Amino acid sequence: MMTNAHDYAVAAPEIFLAAASMAMLMIGVFRGNGATRLLCWLAVAVFAVALMLVLQAPAEKAVTFAGAFVTDAFTSFVKVMVLIASAAALVMSLGYIRNEGMERFEYPVLIVLAALGMLMMVSANDLIALYMGIELQSLSLYVIAAFKRDSVRSTEAGLKYFVLGALSSGMLLYGCSLIYGFTGATGFDAILAAQQGQDHASIGLLIGIVFMCSGLAFKVSAVPFHMWTPDVYEGAPTPVTAFFAIAPKIAALALFMRALIVPFFGIAGDWQQILVVISVASMLLGAFAAIGQSNIKRLMAYSSIGHVGYALIGLAAGSAEGVRGVLIYLTIYLAMNAGTFACILCMRRKTGMVEGIDDLAGLAKSNPLMAAALAVFMFSMAGIPPLGGFFGKFYVFVAAINAELYALAVIGVLASVVGSFYYLRIVKVMYFDDEAEPFERPIGMEMRAIIGLTCVFVTFFAFYTAPFVAGAQSAAAALVP
Repeated sequence: MMTNAHDYAVAAPEIFLAAASMAMLMIGVFRGNGATRLLCWLAVAVFAVALMLVLQAPAEKAVTFAGAFVTDAFTSFVKVMVLIASAAALVMSLGYIRNEGMERFEYPVLIVLAALGMLMMVSANDLIALYMGIELQSLSLYVIAAFKRDSVRSTEAGLKYFVLGALSSGMLLYGCSLIYGFTGATGFDAILAAQQGQDHASIGLLIGIVFMCSGLAFKVSAVPFHMWTPDVYEGAPTPVTAFFAIAPKIAALALFMRALIVPFFGIAGDWQQILVVISVASMLLGAFAAIGQSNIKRLMAYSSIGHVGYALIGLAAGSAEGVRGVLIYLTIYLAMNAGTFACILCMRRKTGMVEGIDDLAGLAKSNPLMAAALAVFMFSMAGIPPLGGFFGKFYVFVAAINAELYALAVIGVLASVVGSFYYLRIVKVMYFDDEAEPFERPIGMEMRAIIGLTCVFVTFFAFYTAPFVAGAQSAAAALVP
């Protein structure tokens, strides 16, 4: 099938990111590691231009490149979040890479390549395109997880992530091959057409879906494929952990939604049971396993596992309302995690970065504004109204109830109550424990901006919910038949 100019125009953000990453690589080669800060800001500018290209794309659905690439309101909504998250992670990295001896020009280039892979994942309309996008993202993430070469923890994190990621890719590919074998197609629309008139999947197709879900569950760190998350989050450089916690999660959950709803909408009753089990397991493990953690990055790892479980409630509903709930949840999740990791990156003393929860003791006295912001993020993650986190959970729980998944909604509420304990423990440590050694000052302007913007967003989300709900509604309508 011939590719025309329209095809390239539809994929303009991805093509621009690919060209920009090559140009950045050449700048780094000729100017050396001294250009790292310049390349970081250049990458942020590249993300801003790509964001404009995404926003200027028509809202109508466009399928190009022989049906392998799709753009619509859903892809645009998710790509905006991915690009904002990637830019925020890069800005948060600036001080860290200077202080920790990580000034190597490959870092911003790898972030741009990872973002390119995420955008391709979001627009994948074919099993082969899906795999290509995942691997482009994953290969970049494996490298930046071990980017702090002098650190044994960082190297170990990259190696664990790589080995387990290769296993998950094998499971995903096996599932895709079974789906192709039992439907005779790799395109999502063709797979859907091959099931016309069927209310249930054949055993072979169902096994293929299970293996595909297993591979995707690894990418979103859902139980029981979460085993890499705490170790990688703790071992990877903190700004890399922040990047892992937001952008790849958003892209992988969007891919999860498209890969199940578009080709298998007619047999939703079959895969719905898989998602209910994964969602319940993720929520419960995220709630209980984090209670005993003393390292804040490991705590955030288990927190992210729990948040993925809540998001999967909306996907398990299998409806436009459920997808809308997931998108709203991810929007708030992005702000909460970006702000929290910005605060964690400010946990620095003369001896270097500190990561213990006890190191936050007495923060309300030494830095009251940062303590107040972190308290807002913790209360929001716990789902306490009227903060943004409450609305994220509210929309997915309502979608589950309307889909008659009452037990799933009840378990979600109970897990949220249990999870509140370790979020509130951080607030208690900051405000009521004896003051520990204060963190190094001053906090950079970039960090102040990110913490301030995300705190305002989370605090006042209730007052400007309508535009986000409307955008998520149109995005969900574009995905669900």
